[in-house]
Formats: sequence, structure tokens, C-alpha cells
Amino acid sequence: MRAAQIATLDGPSAISVVDVPEPDSDGGVLIDVHVAGVTFPEVLLSRGQYQIKPPLPFVPGSEVAGTVRSAPAGSGLQPGRRVAAFPGFGGFAEVAAVDPGFVFPLPDGVSFEQGAALPMNYLTMHFALRRRGQLREGETVLVHGAAGGLGTAGIQLAKAYGARVLAVVSSEAKGGAARAAGADEVVLADGFRDRVKELTGGRGVDVVADPVGGDRFTDSLRSLAREGRLLVLGFTGGEIPTVKVNRLLLNNVSVVGVGWGAFWTGEPGYVQEQWRDLQPLLERGALDPVLGTVHDLADAAAAVTELDERRATGKVLLRVR
Repeated sequence: MRAAQIATLDGPSAISVVDVPEPDSDGGVLIDVHVAGVTFPEVLLSRGQYQIKPPLPFVPGSEVAGTVRSAPAGSGLQPGRRVAAFPGFGGFAEVAAVDPGFVFPLPDGVSFEQGAALPMNYLTMHFALRRRGQLREGETVLVHGAAGGLGTAGIQLAKAYGARVLAVVSSEAKGGAARAAGADEVVLADGFRDRVKELTGGRGVDVVADPVGGDRFTDSLRSLAREGRLLVLGFTGGEIPTVKVNRLLLNNVSVVGVGWGAFWTGEPGYVQEQWRDLQPLLERGALDPVLGTVHDLADAAAAVTELDERRATGKVLLRVR
């Protein structure tokens, strides 16, 4: 089968498409992949900078959508069933093997492109906002990196749970993706703190969802309302910020780590619980992933480079078949 492979740690441009053997099911579900989602961990993996460092060579790709080829007895999945899935690795390929606990039936109205945009970003943001952030209806959420796949997922989920959403983007050109996701207000990253103060009447926001980090972290803390929560999702900005903890005392605010993978490894069944929570939102159209560029599998290097260079608006995808 064809697969995009990382054989050297020289960055996204070194990803190449090769022929490799199809995976064994090994008690899992075999999926004929139609579309794969591209995520920021692939950027880090291509340089050996991710916390997980698989031996070279390996096939990246943590989320896919396609049809079931075979499934173990008792999984509830039949051949031909349309699914989204979270293989963790191996998704940039024509066939992926996935643990049944990370395979999710797709509602009829959800396309393969939309399905491939769901597992990593929406499940991560669901964990962030619902479990770690304890988001309540009527609160105000600030989303950084709001034009990307994770950011647009955060906007839609926050709106679905009854929040007002302020979306922070790095340029005017990226504002359209945040608006398409349903943001109430779009704010440029440069000077966002003053604009947030203006939009909230000086009160600040209840929750900040931050996958960017870097030099905007301190202003995010200062943008929180009383008892606000800053959710740390990642560091696409490159720099891992530090916090002077005395700032947390001033308004009784919290900095909350969001490690979705670290959580579900110790909670079997949790990810399926999340999907059951998301499914009604998908079925009624409350969640409608904002799709960006769609690359062919042969152009996997270009797709990952788009995220590396922070040019992505919406979810970047790979069309496999």
C-alpha cells in the first residue's frame, strides 16, 4: 500500500510517499482510509521533537475517516461501516489498523472530510472545555489560534455549550475561518488584551483556550475575569511560557494543563464517552468542521509544511482514495 513515511528527522519536507506492507489487524479494526487529518504533532514528529519518539522509519497520521474492512467480534463494527478513527500513528496510509476503542461510527450526514477533522481536535477541545475548564453556559471563552483546526473546533464546541466566543487570529486573512466556525467576535493577536477588555466591558473572559503559548501567555492571564481558567493545550508558537504564580492570586485565576492523551491512557472507555457526547451535536449540525486545504497523499510533505509555517486556515486534510 502507499503511505507517507518519516525516515529522517529533517522536518516536514523530508516526508516521502513509499510502498509499505499493509498492517496486520492484531485484534484491531482495519480501515480503508479515504481521508486523513493533519495535526501539529506531525510537525514535531518530523523533527523528533514530539514527546513520543517512534523508531524510524514510521508512518505518521493520528486521525482518519474511511470504511471498515474488518473488525473483531464484539466491536459492534461491520465491514463497510463509515467511521472516523484515532490510530495515533499510521493514518497517512491507504489502510490503518486501529484499536476498537478509538473507532467512531459517522452519522450519515457527515462526510469523510468532516470525519477526518474530528478525532484529535474535537475530542481534545471537548476534554479541555468540559472536563478541565468546567465551561458553563453563559460564560465567555477566548480561543487562540482560532483559524486552525484546533481553534475552530474550540469555537464550535464552546458555542454548542452556550458560551460567547472571542476568537484570536494572527491576521485579517485568517478571520474568515474563525467567523465560519461561529465566533461572536474576531480579534487580532497584536493588542488582543485591550480589545478583549473593551469587548467584555472591562470584566475579562471566563476561559482562555490556548494552543499557541509564546509571548501572548501573560496577556492571556491578564484577560481573565475573576476565577477565570487558562487552558494550556500546546505551544505552536514555539516558546513554552513561564508564569509568575503571584499573578494567579490577584484575581483567583487558574492555569490548567490539558493533556488529553495523558488522561485517556488511564481511563479506558473515556474516549467513547466523549464521542457519545459529541454525536448528537454532529447529528443536528452544531459541529461542522471548518475545512481548509485538501492535499493528495503524495503531497503529505506540503500538507505538514502548511501547519509548520502557520499558513493553515481550517482543517488541513490528506485525500488518500
